[in-house]
Amino acid sequence: MKDRHLPSLRSGHRVQLLQGGQELFPALVQAIDRSVREVRMETYIFYPDPAGEQVAAALVRAAQRGVAVYLVMDGVGTPGLPAEWRSRFDAAGVQWRIFLPLGRLGLLIPSRWRRLHRKLCVVDGRVAFCGGINVLDDWHDPNHGPLSAPRLDFAVRVTGPLVRAVHEVTVQFWWRLQAGSKAREIDLPAAWHHLEEAVKLAVQAGDEAATGVAATRGAGTRAALLLRDNLRHRSRIERAYRKAIAEAREEIIIANAYFVPGRKLRLALIHAAQRGVRVRLLLQGRYEYFMQFHAVRMVYGVLLGAGMEIHEYSPSFLHAKVAVIDGHWTTIGSSNLDPLSLLLAREANVVVEDVRFAQDLRGRLIRAMEHEGHRVDPSQYADRPWHQRLLDRAAFALMRLGVFLSGNRY
Repeated sequence: MKDRHLPSLRSGHRVQLLQGGQELFPALVQAIDRSVREVRMETYIFYPDPAGEQVAAALVRAAQRGVAVYLVMDGVGTPGLPAEWRSRFDAAGVQWRIFLPLGRLGLLIPSRWRRLHRKLCVVDGRVAFCGGINVLDDWHDPNHGPLSAPRLDFAVRVTGPLVRAVHEVTVQFWWRLQAGSKAREIDLPAAWHHLEEAVKLAVQAGDEAATGVAATRGAGTRAALLLRDNLRHRSRIERAYRKAIAEAREEIIIANAYFVPGRKLRLALIHAAQRGVRVRLLLQGRYEYFMQFHAVRMVYGVLLGAGMEIHEYSPSFLHAKVAVIDGHWTTIGSSNLDPLSLLLAREANVVVEDVRFAQDLRGRLIRAMEHEGHRVDPSQYADRPWHQRLLDRAAFALMRLGVFLSGNRY
């Protein structure tokens, strides 16, 4: 059944699954080093560690050889850059912005809860990267220090028609940021020139993609870009999940770092389990943040009661936001299934329809569940101590209060 609110999956793509920074960063640096015209990148965290230095150095090299480089980071994930990085970026000509810096009042202002959480990069309008991986070393956490194992996360490298969509959204967001800057800080003639060049690049990239699809018609992977923002795409990612879950017939596997699904998504999963679909959830098993860690445990009971399997990942932090349904439908991106991601943050996911790709991701998730996690026992969950129940209730209430204060319903 077609949903007019969701983009159609188009064929002609080539996709590569990337697990963790150890697979993403070399591919990302290689693409940036091969750029000849333009690099656009958005990320929540850009951390000054060896992994961040690799990517930063690649952006500087690109800018030094005349490539137009645009970088946007979130003001919570990346409140500032080291002075040495700022100097290198400015000297090389890297154009960078920090989205919604917090200022003195920080997150006390509800409007500042609307963060840039997506992780996107598009190079020359020909290759794009999308996923949940921040520019951050796999073995380090900014709040918790060194990790005993690398965090579990994924991204995807894509060529094909959806690259144009990634390019368009990154261009639009950059110029929205420019328009929000003080007028005296904008060089209008230069801004107009760069906008004209961006439009030309988008058109050229689209023509090249169309030519490639025509040359391989009937071949290539079907895929689409899903966005969540506060304008036209307020519920697109959640709708895609619900549609795929509603159509599932055999198996649903979801790995999600911060999993506090709203009523509609919970009901979709419950109905799937009730009609005989095997539903397996790989969720955060290590304490990271109070609200996310405890709030999800308030919904464990209804999920376990419906017959779902819950596996908690504990060797390191689970940061993945992925799903595999019926061995052919997958999504990889930045969107958690909690109120912040589904109601407030700018997010980006890629949906892929391809059996081989799905089986690759499915195999990695099964290994994580069976060898690196533990399955939650319903009886042990029901008998958890009273103070654990109290913390769960408090976290869930705080999350609902935050949603109310933000002016949303969940």
